[in-house]
Amino acid sequence: MRNTVKMSSVMAFFAIAATATATYLTPQVAFGQQAADQVQPEEQTPPSDETNKKTATGTNWIISVANPHAAEAGAAVLRAGGNAVDAMVAVQLTLGLVEPQSSGLGGGGFLLYWDNKTKKLHSVDGRETAPQNVNPKHFLDANGKTLKFFDAVVSGRSVGVPGLPKLLHQTHQKFGNKAWDSLFSHPLKLAEDGFKVSPRMASLVERRAKGLSRFDTTRAYFMGQDGKPLRRGTLLKNPAYAQSLLDFQKEGADVFYRGRIARQIVDAVQNAKDRPGTLTLGDMQNYTAKERAPVCAPYRGYSVCGMGPPSSGAIAVGQILGTLEPFDLKALGPNNPTSWQLIGDATRLAFADRGRYVADDDFVVVPKKGLLDESYLQGRAGNLKVGERLKNANPGTPEFDHAFNNYADDEAIELPSTTHFSIRDSDGNIVSMTTSIESAFGSNIMAGGFLLNNQLTDFSFRTRVDDRLIANSIAPGKRPRSSMSPTIIFKDGKPVMALGSPGGSRIISYVAQAIIAVIDWDMSIQDAFDNPHITNRFGTFALEASTKAIELQAPLEAMGYRTVSISLNSGLHGIIIKDDTLIGAADRRREGVVIAE
Repeated sequence: MRNTVKMSSVMAFFAIAATATATYLTPQVAFGQQAADQVQPEEQTPPSDETNKKTATGTNWIISVANPHAAEAGAAVLRAGGNAVDAMVAVQLTLGLVEPQSSGLGGGGFLLYWDNKTKKLHSVDGRETAPQNVNPKHFLDANGKTLKFFDAVVSGRSVGVPGLPKLLHQTHQKFGNKAWDSLFSHPLKLAEDGFKVSPRMASLVERRAKGLSRFDTTRAYFMGQDGKPLRRGTLLKNPAYAQSLLDFQKEGADVFYRGRIARQIVDAVQNAKDRPGTLTLGDMQNYTAKERAPVCAPYRGYSVCGMGPPSSGAIAVGQILGTLEPFDLKALGPNNPTSWQLIGDATRLAFADRGRYVADDDFVVVPKKGLLDESYLQGRAGNLKVGERLKNANPGTPEFDHAFNNYADDEAIELPSTTHFSIRDSDGNIVSMTTSIESAFGSNIMAGGFLLNNQLTDFSFRTRVDDRLIANSIAPGKRPRSSMSPTIIFKDGKPVMALGSPGGSRIISYVAQAIIAVIDWDMSIQDAFDNPHITNRFGTFALEASTKAIELQAPLEAMGYRTVSISLNSGLHGIIIKDDTLIGAADRRREGVVIAE
């Protein structure tokens, strides 16, 4: 059965939705898609010196991760004969400790795994789910008014059932090589003995001190003994996390969904100050990580593959590339404002479709084939005029596999606190994995030494517009739409590139533009990641501050675009397989490294 939630819950939910319309006010401007352009990402780590590129090459295995401790954890597993899935477990367990602002066991993620022996690409959905007791009034206050966005974030109401522990354990059981309990030594040692707080983590703790001080357990961990935000270089121990790791090591995922840690999570959510959530032990016990069919799209002789719904990543990236296929971006080049005019408007068209049609397809009909159909994308490309601004980027009318297509446009904001890593082992297996707790430090609620997600705020805060359903509206058991875009690219059936990035809904732009830089502009993967970011999702060009992107401000404005200069904090981590050489790169905007042998 496609729909795993109880029908009684679903029917009750939509009965409430049908009668609750009058209680909804027009959302504040902050909830509109346009406002997402104004949501600032995590602070940018000062880029490393231009002469200190973060690339590395090898012939045996390679790993690119957003934190040096996590990279070393994965490398140790690979050196000991582990495969990419084994390394994935060690990497993610470490990231949840040393990069808690971005991901962890209280969150979720999407995995692409290339099994080189069977020559099969797997995609695993570890996205969080909404509790069974949510209803259309979930994000309204006692007076029926929509909660302010960050009031909803820093609360128990924003917490979905974490999916990452089940994804890690379930995938390892199926594909891992090393014993499960052998993968915990590195993160356990760091949790017990301590690690030095990185500049990035310290900066974010200082900026988010108010939210981190809201809940007692979180404040005690992040504010330190003197009550002040953790400083760079502080030796930080996490005995609660160490105990959770020991339990996970011994009992597997059951301890997170049926045992001690499940009870800790539920207790923390239900007793959150002011705005408790509805998460129950039943919600935890019913969670499953789902293997879904990958979504692949052609581009200039390559096959670009990624996650399907509830991720919008592969569809949107594929749409952007497919819409650009008729244009000679290679001849135009990376410094030509016309290249970015075309890329920006193709992105706007993809985001228009994304906002209307893409959500959890266990609950709504998503026209996956129609959105990536060659003739449909040719029609979308016909809207683009070289050197001329697209005036209106409206949703198209893709062919549906089923009759219903009367959706309203989504109003969700997606925040950019996420991480990505790419691994290729000595047997040719590949992991491309993006994980998240959504906002920086998620809901700010801790349980078991880790932070809980705020992924429910990735749903639209409204369920309907007039008589039309919003596809990405909240419902019991539903998974919120995501932009996470773990990607593996194939040429003649062989994997040649793996990449992904954090960055909220701009993930889609970061990944698509890196692909264009490598395929169309013949850049190295490191140069592609270092290339200044220029994004346009809803009509405004965001130009990466303090980079050469600013030089395009005048010509883009001359075409009629509005522009803004802001920090665009990606976290691209990826690898290229070229003949017998493995080449990796890590985004200079974060703290990541590449290790290869």
